[in-house]
Amino acid sequence: MSKKLVAYFSASGTTAKVAKALAEAAGADLYEIKPQQPYTRADLNWMDKKARSTVEMQDKASRPAIVTGDVDVSGYDTILLGFPIWWYIAPTIINTFLEAYDFSGKTIVLFATSGGSGFGKALVYLQKSAPGATIREGKLLNGHQTADSLKAWADSVGA
Repeated sequence: MSKKLVAYFSASGTTAKVAKALAEAAGADLYEIKPQQPYTRADLNWMDKKARSTVEMQDKASRPAIVTGDVDVSGYDTILLGFPIWWYIAPTIINTFLEAYDFSGKTIVLFATSGGSGFGKALVYLQKSAPGATIREGKLLNGHQTADSLKAWADSVGA
């Protein structure tokens, strides 16, 4: 049996809730991707062109600093990687995470939460940050998710 990790970034708590339920249902370890500087409500105001999240998302090369060194990904075969959808892609902090560790030979399956959009080009932008990994688009996990449905989905993607 392969060792699994649910790694996630959550700015408002929505993705965290799903990630915790997914890790429990899949029998996976759980890891939170933490920004060195936490996001405030003002940082997340996507209607403000000067808000931190807006500025980061307008610059595809942006790599917000994260807390590193607190997870060893070498022991995992499959990583379920979760995030909220921002501007039809993953927040650039996910690129920071992928570039901070060696995911060579790993399978990364994406899951996301969204207020209304799909994955967009998330997979395209993330693949560049983990060239040695196989990254697959997974599923939007919005709304209430049962333990059975989460386990079935994790099993279906090999986690």
